[in-house]
Amino acid sequence: MTAAQRNYQARMQRVLDYVDTHLDDELDLATLSQVAAFSKFHFHRQFSATFGLSVHRYVQLARLKRASQALACDGTPSVTSIAMDAGYDAPDAFARAFRQRLAQSPSAFRKSPDWSSWLSAFGPLDNARDKAMQIIFEKNDVTILNMPDIPVAILAHRGDRAKFRESADRFRAWCKAAGLSPETGRSSFMVFRSEREPAAPEDYSVDLCVGTDRSIGTEDAPMKAGTIPGGRCAVLRYPGNSTNLEPAALYLYREWLPQSGEEARDFPIYARRQLAPVANVQAYEVVVDLFLPLK
Repeated sequence: MTAAQRNYQARMQRVLDYVDTHLDDELDLATLSQVAAFSKFHFHRQFSATFGLSVHRYVQLARLKRASQALACDGTPSVTSIAMDAGYDAPDAFARAFRQRLAQSPSAFRKSPDWSSWLSAFGPLDNARDKAMQIIFEKNDVTILNMPDIPVAILAHRGDRAKFRESADRFRAWCKAAGLSPETGRSSFMVFRSEREPAAPEDYSVDLCVGTDRSIGTEDAPMKAGTIPGGRCAVLRYPGNSTNLEPAALYLYREWLPQSGEEARDFPIYARRQLAPVANVQAYEVVVDLFLPLK
């Protein structure tokens, strides 16, 4: 990366950091373009080109995420107060936007949060932050753990990655119906059986799994029972709910593994996602760990 590219990226990152710490302020185009030191006549296109969503959409999602976490906390202000804090002039406008994004009304989410829908609802926000972060991993970021066998229910996606979203939607729907959604404390896993972008798109292969020892019958199709085998694993935690773990995987294969003297075991690299409580509040963030099986 050139010095000019690093400078450009740093200016864009400055905008995201500013949004995170000024959600109660006026976050219009003029303000944020000044933060980045870009022309307001071009900044909206620069932002969209960099992060894959508009400035307005990013701010809206950031405020909505904060509002959803506030709703999940005991003793927080009324829905009306939370709506105002999220930048909405009226509770009904907030309720429409909230329902459209999370498939629950604010009051229903406050009573019984659907964290599975919450995870997918803020995927665009997480993806945008992924594009801004150039993460540098170090040797001390990797831990070697002895993992137990993990019984799982598996939905195998085989074929073009462009159709992966359909498999993911079926997987989430089955988990929810089976009472195995993230809020129940269950971890979900992705076992990467191919490259992220194989030469032939139809060769893309990944298993979507959820931890469970319940029996899986024909009525559960396309789910099937399986096991992620236990053993020694190099574990690298990814900072954030990324949908692209390729940088972490490349670090493990290209730098950590050759220097470690370890040998990879005959099982694919896999990721575990789980909800972790946010300190002092009844809300959650996503924790993502990447596991490289070792001999």
